[in-house]
Amino acid sequence: MHAPAQGPIPPDLLLHAYRNGIFPMADSREDDELFWIEPRRRAVIPLDGFRCARSLRKVLRRDAYTVTCNTAFEEVLRACAAPRDDNEGTWINHRIEASFAALHRDGHAHSIECWQGADLVGGLYGLAIDRTFCGESMFSRADNASKVALAWLVALMRRAGFMVLDCQFMTAHLASLGAVEIPQARYLALLESARGAPDLSLPAAYSSLLAEAEPSSSPGKLIAQSFTQTS
Repeated sequence: MHAPAQGPIPPDLLLHAYRNGIFPMADSREDDELFWIEPRRRAVIPLDGFRCARSLRKVLRRDAYTVTCNTAFEEVLRACAAPRDDNEGTWINHRIEASFAALHRDGHAHSIECWQGADLVGGLYGLAIDRTFCGESMFSRADNASKVALAWLVALMRRAGFMVLDCQFMTAHLASLGAVEIPQARYLALLESARGAPDLSLPAAYSSLLAEAEPSSSPGKLIAQSFTQTS
């Protein structure tokens, strides 16, 4: 179903759609029109099934990147919408970008950023609904940067009491990180089971993780250790 070309999608409409397993996409960056997607099969990453390879754990332990939460949401959003090296187009048009910027200002959408000094080199963004996080997109400009962002997201979701990490469509890359594909009906049942507020918001979980890591450890080491214990 197509939506008419106009301003940002009203936040209440977006939240209602995501709570019912539906999300917007566009054909290209410059196409003002968008359409609503309800896939027959859905990719999710079980929070206890994230595959953190030994090489990724090493990157986490040495804190190769400085990781932040909600520090540069709109920069992450624009980076995710930018053309990729593989010449694939983007489904994030300007209307979707503006809509998620509004959701972020309202406290519903969040980002994880990876930095090398002052340079943003990777990250992801998505929408938190009850105890579900709908991952929208991620990008990387340095080795393993998007994987580090995803590992941090999973760790924060565990800490905060989230239950479902939605990845929308299955890819080989997501499968290598532990994603599984389920029927839409099963996904809707998971959404229903994850109703209600989490114990912490993602930004609060981020602050909690940093506080626990000081002064004797590092957040990356804590995260790597948590995946060692569950892998």
